[in-house]
Amino acid sequence: MSLLSIVILVLVVIGIVSQTISNPYQLLIPVVVFGVIYLLYKFPPGGVRTKAKPRYKTQSRKDQPAKSKQRKNMPFRVIEGGKDDDNLPKYH
Repeated sequence: MSLLSIVILVLVVIGIVSQTISNPYQLLIPVVVFGVIYLLYKFPPGGVRTKAKPRYKTQSRKDQPAKSKQRKNMPFRVIEGGKDDDNLPKYH
């Protein structure tokens, strides 16, 4: 840790301690809110937390017969593009 990060950490701790001594309820509200959010994240209400369904079939691909895929014979088409020829004018 660098000297700057240590100084900032010490100032944060001093600020939290002084805020707790002067007005403890102002610090208590954010702690309670973050605690409730954490508990809702960890233990979601209702049936939100369900077991994940398996993504893959139980039978592996090696056990299944191989399907022969036939590709359609599609000839390629050449689309005539044109480079700008310096000898031709730019207008029609």
